[in-house]
Parts: sequence; structure tokens; C-alpha cells
Amino acid sequence: MKDYRNLLSDLINRYRHRVDFLSIRLEEGEGTNIVIKNDQTENLSEGISLGGQIRACYKGGWGFSTFNDLTQLSSRIEDAITSALLIGDDETILAPVIPIQISCELPLTGTNPRLIPLADKKRLCDRYNRILSEVDEKITSSQVSYSDSQQTILLATSEGSMIQQSWIDCEMRFSSIATNGNIVQTGRETTGTRKAYEDLTNLENIVSNASKRAVNALEHPSVKGGKYTVVIDPILTGLFVHEAFGHLSEADMAYENPDLLEVMTIGRKFGGEELQIFDGAIPQGHRGSYYYDDEGTPATTTQLIKDGVLVGRLHSRETAGKLGEKPTGNARCLNYHYPPIVRMTNTWIARGKTPVVQLFNGIKEGVYATNWIGGMTNGEMFTFTAGEAWMIRDGVISEPVKNVTLSGNVFKTLANIELIGDDFHWDESGGCGKGGQSGLPVGCGGPSLRIKNVVIGGE
Repeated sequence: MKDYRNLLSDLINRYRHRVDFLSIRLEEGEGTNIVIKNDQTENLSEGISLGGQIRACYKGGWGFSTFNDLTQLSSRIEDAITSALLIGDDETILAPVIPIQISCELPLTGTNPRLIPLADKKRLCDRYNRILSEVDEKITSSQVSYSDSQQTILLATSEGSMIQQSWIDCEMRFSSIATNGNIVQTGRETTGTRKAYEDLTNLENIVSNASKRAVNALEHPSVKGGKYTVVIDPILTGLFVHEAFGHLSEADMAYENPDLLEVMTIGRKFGGEELQIFDGAIPQGHRGSYYYDDEGTPATTTQLIKDGVLVGRLHSRETAGKLGEKPTGNARCLNYHYPPIVRMTNTWIARGKTPVVQLFNGIKEGVYATNWIGGMTNGEMFTFTAGEAWMIRDGVISEPVKNVTLSGNVFKTLANIELIGDDFHWDESGGCGKGGQSGLPVGCGGPSLRIKNVVIGGE
């Protein structure tokens, strides 16, 4: 990125006296998108962008504007300030942060994907698509999608921060549909990285397994619906902690909803003493990792649940100020078109002490569920569809079953965790959606869990 520090500093100094807070976030990006479906190229594109956003706050009212023409910067600042002045009628409360001037870059462990020719990326996608489609003649549809991006952000604030930060992000998605008469089954896999293009180049087994799962499921019986003791693998654990619990930990959800704030009271017990839940951008190498959030707050690791008790939540500077808590560095925006809101980064349940093989002991009839196809949450309630599942009979993994959905209330489910495995896995497939900002990279992780009284939907 061209050095715009002096420009942003001059503009901040010119306008800062008119509002309580002012920030300019300049963003330079470039990326690739490829979609191959049924041997046909549906999208093959590369693009670059340069734009930014202005945020102004006056008496608690926020003005926001975006731009992609630097010659219009002054006008856009005026727009944001005017909006803030029109709606501000209370008090600006922002938790304090120490101003900082720094330039930083998330480290790579291999090749930057932006240095790989587009033709090579296309050949990679074609190869994976052939693997998907050639697993079995029952595969009737296949799709491979690839995306990479490189972003450089320059953030200037009226409090004196000037932060430049850059990173790369890559993601690949694979899906297959298998058909046998009227029976249709789907297999999927997603993976991502912020470390190296090479992380995406040796995925043959992962890709073929997506199709194999779809084909095999055609012959599996559907699970009988009911309540079961369930063992879930680390990938499903990561999905559960992100979707079912993580969003409820985002403080804007709480302070805008008094009922939820009462439920999410600090000090309330939600699970057993072994249960530890965290979120944070500090752990390096994950898709939710960074050094500073989009308000200039340093990244942290926040413990949300300690020994089964709620001890923290995720904040922007505004939510932290209004709730009298410390900012956690969780204000994030998808890109310059959107304002920062409270978002998860990397969310995980800590490793437990029970050997995984012992999680199945004593289960007369249960379900072992792994991976995921999809899911949804609505407040405290969740429903997830497992990618694969087997019955557990007398403590032994038995016959495979299909169409397994897991449903329940997140707080009851946390309390029903009986055992936490001694394994752990990071899932880098996450693209989180909230407030119209979908696809924000996140990391999820955890161990295998044994949970009682889970509602399983099937036949």
C-alpha cells in the first residue's frame, strides 16, 4: 500500500474537534475467486480494490460513510460527521485503549497465494473436481470453489492511533451430491488457511472423502428420532461452541436485549468444572487471528467460561464502555463497506482429560456424530446436521446411520456435557455471518465431547 499516513493524519487533525471520536479505515485488497461446477467454470475472476470507511461519534450517535475515491475523502468525512451530529442525543461511552503507531503483518509459513498464477489455481480446482466426480457413478453433481485475498488495512483515529496491518486468507469448498432413485445425499468439506498456499495443494483424501460419504449414505438407514447420549468429534464441537454459544457471548447481543443480559449474567454456572471456553485472536496461524481489531484495540484471549461459570464476554469499545467492562479486541468488519461490530475470532473449548475411547463406555444406545453439513441457531436454540454418524451400542461404535440432526437449548446442553475428551482439533473452515456481513474468517476448535439427553432428529 502507498503510504497514506500523512494524508489520514492531516484529515483527522482537521476534523477531530467537531466530534467525540473519529476514525478513518483505508483498505487495499486483491483476490481470486474460482467456481467449478460439474466440469463447467462458473466463475474465474481476479480483482483489486481500494476504499475505506469513516466512523464519527457524537453524543452516542454514530455516523458512517464509505468511499472508493480518495479525492472524495473530505466529503465523506463531512457526511459521517453530519450524520453523527444529527442523531447524537446522549453520551459517547467508549472503553479506553492506549493509542499506538505500528505496522505489522501476519506471518506466512509458505507461499503467498497472490504469487501463484491464476492458471495454476484453476488446474488445482479442476483436479479436485475430477476427484469428486469420479469416486462413483452415483455422483450426479460436484462443485469446487476457491478464494484467496490479501488485505492491507490502515487505521487512523482521533485518539492518536495509526495502525497498518496486513494478512492473506484462502479458502476451498468441496461438495458432492449422490443420487440413487429418489434418495439424495450430500457430502461436503471446507478448509481454509492464513498461512500458505501449500495448505491447499494436497487435499486429495479430504476431497474424495466428501464424495464417498455422500455415496455411502445412500445405503445407510435413517436414525430413529429420540433423545440419546451423543459423542461428537472436535469438528462438531467447534461448530457447536461457535454457533450455539459464541454468538450469545457477543456483548452487543446482550446490551441490546435485557432478557439475554439477565441470562448471560457474569458468575452464572452453565456447566461442569472441567468446562473451559475461550475466544481470542492472539493464537497465531488461525483464520480468526490478527494483532489489532478494526477499532485499533489489541487482540486478546478472553476466557468466556471458567470451571463451568460464565466469566467474560466479547466486546467492542462501545459495548465494553456501556457495560463497564474491558474491551477485548473483537470489533471486526468484513470489509470497508461495513462498520465494525462485535464478532468472534477463534473460539474453542479447552482439551479435557478423558481418553477418547473411554467416552463411549457405558452407553447402551447412543449416537456418534462427526463433521457437519449445515446448521442454524435461533437465540438459545440450535440445530446441526452431522456429516457422518453411527449408532453406539453397548459402548461400541456400530452401524452407520444418516440424516442425523442434533437439536437443543445451548445452556441445557452445556450442563449435559458428561465428559470432555483429551483430543483437540482446530477447524479452519469457518466463515461467520452476522449483521449482513457473511463470510468473515474465523477459527473453531475443541475436543470430542460426550453429552447426555441430546434430541436427535431422524425418522
